Amino acid sequence: MEKQDHKSALILDAALPVFARYGFQKTTMADIARAAEISRASLYLAFNSKEELFRAGSARAHEQTMSDVEAVLGRTGNVVDRIAAAISAFQEGLIAPFSKSENAKELFDINMQLAADITTTARSRLLDLLAKALSNAQAQGEIDLKPIEASPIDVASLIAAAMDGIKHSFSADGPSVEALRLLMRVLSLALTPGRR
Repeated sequence: MEKQDHKSALILDAALPVFARYGFQKTTMADIARAAEISRASLYLAFNSKEELFRAGSARAHEQTMSDVEAVLGRTGNVVDRIAAAISAFQEGLIAPFSKSENAKELFDINMQLAADITTTARSRLLDLLAKALSNAQAQGEIDLKPIEASPIDVASLIAAAMDGIKHSFSADGPSVEALRLLMRVLSLALTPGRR
């Protein structure tokens, strides 16, 4: 089983740049087999279809990314800094691999067709993790949500909504980085006692 998992991981790693280059519709199983340096027959032993392969890749990327997000939020230190690092981890894991591709919109759309449940589960987990971090910070007196009349889940939902907007302009050094920094400054000013 471990050998099969390793083989699947190699295939998924090889498929990612192929999908980014050609888009979902134009990518063939032969393209992926060639990139993975295996035969088409071997590829079909691991995945029955391009759709199954794409969904497995989405599941793997979401699971790895959410583990990274959870680890970042579980660290010690300023909650706003940890949230900023968590958002960066989320973007690097799920947005950045396709951000420079001219096929990005198609790939995000096909992800919502083939793996909407995976994406929705990850978003729900993100909201829970952000709300928990904010709740713990409030309990420790690091932040105060009373003046803005919001709960931890309200603020977590606002952060997630801002992330959705920022992802449409994601680039490693472009406007999305500045937008993220602005969001974190606003959060810090709004939530930190004595900084309002």
